[in-house]
Amino acid sequence: MPGITREEVAHLARLARLELKAEELEHFAGQLDDILGAVARVSEVAGQDVPPTSHPLPMTNVMRADEVRPSLTPEQALSGAPAQEQQRFKVPQILGED
Repeated sequence: MPGITREEVAHLARLARLELKAEELEHFAGQLDDILGAVARVSEVAGQDVPPTSHPLPMTNVMRADEVRPSLTPEQALSGAPAQEQQRFKVPQILGED
């Protein structure tokens, strides 16, 4: 498999709207080539009898079932807040939106 070229890295950078210097193009070409080689090696090892997995060990859901339990009232939860509005914490606006 031929290595990834400097021009291919430049094309990917343009698509991702990244501005890369000439030395970065060379550096990333080598890194991407190593990544593609590693993926190719994994593809060689994985045969038809090996099922695809997202994790090397079996995983089970360990979350508990939802159940209603006693909790704070809105007044109790907001009792220490420096500012509140309509039973919510009031915080300074940061994005300039209404």
